[in-house]
Amino acid sequence: MGRTTVGVHHVQAALGGALRLGIDTVPLLQCAGISPLLLGDELARVPPEQFARLVRALHRATRDEFLGLGAAPSRPGTFAMMCHACVGCRDLGAALERAVRFYGLFPHGPDLALDRLAGAGPAGEAVFAVRGDLWGLAEGRFLAECVLIVWHRLASWLIGHRIPLRWARFDCPAPPYAGEYGAMFGCPVTFGAGRGFGAAAGFDARWLAAPPVRDEAALAELLRSAPAGLLSRREYGTTVAEQVRRDLARALRAGRPARLPGVAQLAARLAVSPATLRRRLAAEGTSYRRLRDQVRREAAVSSLAEGREPIAELAERLGFSEDTAFHRAFRRWTGTTPGAYRLHGQQS
Repeated sequence: MGRTTVGVHHVQAALGGALRLGIDTVPLLQCAGISPLLLGDELARVPPEQFARLVRALHRATRDEFLGLGAAPSRPGTFAMMCHACVGCRDLGAALERAVRFYGLFPHGPDLALDRLAGAGPAGEAVFAVRGDLWGLAEGRFLAECVLIVWHRLASWLIGHRIPLRWARFDCPAPPYAGEYGAMFGCPVTFGAGRGFGAAAGFDARWLAAPPVRDEAALAELLRSAPAGLLSRREYGTTVAEQVRRDLARALRAGRPARLPGVAQLAARLAVSPATLRRRLAAEGTSYRRLRDQVRREAAVSSLAEGREPIAELAERLGFSEDTAFHRAFRRWTGTTPGAYRLHGQQS
């Protein structure tokens, strides 16, 4: 999400609308290369490319850009027209305000808001919110997550820089997989905040003055895979956790066996002390060990899904001294063995 893999709980949530509409989801999973058997394993994960293919298949099957998860369908092409309305704006703030007004034209569209708050830095803080009660549906949290993720990545794409988020909040209880949200949003995430938002994210208001750098041709290229592609596109690497994750992933690709840099090496590259690096990672809700495990896990899941690399060679490439150590780690990450995971993928 290395590429960040997607937990099976998100796969299950994405399927919820289609299931309510009576659509057979097994062919959609198979089209995406996801074994239906994985849905029974709560620790299973899938590569982001497979998840994006599933979302595109659900768009086609439901004829709804909200996958049947909203109060009313969002017709195909709605997102594209919103993007066309925003791409020529004078700055990001005007583009986001236009997006809010655009979706406000639809009686059952998402209730979006952009607020500018005083304090929290010289320029103040901007808050993008998905308001209203999305939690009436079992998949409401997933829909709010998708809206925030797509908004954040689209806004970052418009100005050519990843916008660092200061925080994200969801007005719902923390799910069992709450620990994943820090990596998803690159910032501290809280639940049950009770501030009147369905979901919201805050960032430095200075970004609102940034001019869009994309034109209609670039937008046409983006829209070939959006909005589904925005759920799996890479970030811009500006948070400390993303920089560490990027360096670890690069080390995995550089040699066999992998020699992953330690905290001291990573801190030197970032021109900070090891203690400062640990403190900054903690402020972003993560740690060196957690990021190292994530990078190894993503590489393992992606390789096993592709099905070509022998498991022993994969274990060596990831830097495990013994196959048994890799098997123990993979079971801890996913609840199953590498061989069983590969077998599930071959049965999709």
